[in-house]
Amino acid sequence: MGYIPRLKKEYNDRVMSALTEEFGYKNIMQVPKLQKIVISKGVGAAVADKKLIDYAIEEVTKISGQKAVATISKKDVASFKLRKGMPIGVKVTLRGEKMYEFLDRLVTSALPRVRDFNGIKANGFDGRGNYNLGVTEQIIFPEINIDKVNKISGMDISFVTDADTDKEAKSLLTELGVPFKKN
Repeated sequence: MGYIPRLKKEYNDRVMSALTEEFGYKNIMQVPKLQKIVISKGVGAAVADKKLIDYAIEEVTKISGQKAVATISKKDVASFKLRKGMPIGVKVTLRGEKMYEFLDRLVTSALPRVRDFNGIKANGFDGRGNYNLGVTEQIIFPEINIDKVNKISGMDISFVTDADTDKEAKSLLTELGVPFKKN
């Protein structure tokens, strides 16, 4: 048997039993799981400069540990000088081992580097057990070299769970170490 990420091991050992105790699940398959993490970044200035997409792909690839892909526009928008098929953003979907590794790095090293950090807001849930988090600067990730950044920009991180309610999803993410603000 090979390497198992720390958070995956912790999920199997501690989090499943804690959630079963909290919500009274009858079956181990009812316990919510983190299915995937999607990191996306819009690059609106890429309409004028095509190299910005390459920089964004490189940055998101470094942050996630998996090759990012460019997202393309679906229709023409004349006021933005946007044509159908132009690259306009970057995204990567993490599952399995890489997902747990990214979550571990996000919680232990990236979020504490945010200036005046005292937790993330708990109002990013969508009603179906998924959570969306906006990061304002990509330089909070230790993989990014500040000297090589050409433009500071943010990104969106979506945590997709199979939880039925937001309360279950919040408990899952809290048990995995995501630091929510205390109300």
